[in-house]
Amino acid sequence: MAKARKLAAKDGRQASKAGKPVIYVLNGPNLNMLGLRQPEIYGRDTLADVEKLCHKAGTRLGLAVDFRQSNLEGELVTWIQQARTKAAGIVLNAGAYTHTSVALLDALNAAETPCVEVHLSNIHRRENFRHHSYISLAAKGMICGFGPKGYVLALEALADIV
Repeated sequence: MAKARKLAAKDGRQASKAGKPVIYVLNGPNLNMLGLRQPEIYGRDTLADVEKLCHKAGTRLGLAVDFRQSNLEGELVTWIQQARTKAAGIVLNAGAYTHTSVALLDALNAAETPCVEVHLSNIHRRENFRHHSYISLAAKGMICGFGPKGYVLALEALADIV
């Protein structure tokens, strides 16, 4: 954790008030409907459940988790841009924007902040259009198909990176 604090100070990124590296956990469209929308694919956990899981994992890993969700592409772009100076890393579940948004890809490249892409379902076992990810072009890695645990795995990966 001391290494992460030194890195954050060195490159201008802020640590939390407690001195922990800040990780943005960003969620895209329709993730606010978790637990209700297609539970056979996405499970019965709500986004609030996922947020609690992330905060618990963040505490264990010495990370400060800033958890957000938006159905608006532009708001996600703004948050990714903010991460350039405010976060040590990003966990991103861009939802359907994964497959369509060059804007999110451009924002991730401009942010120069390590990102781990997360999907609750295995996008490679679904419709063909879901097999392509613009986010993957900028992400350090992708975790898909493990439900909410994917967020924890992404935080663990970022803890090692930062």
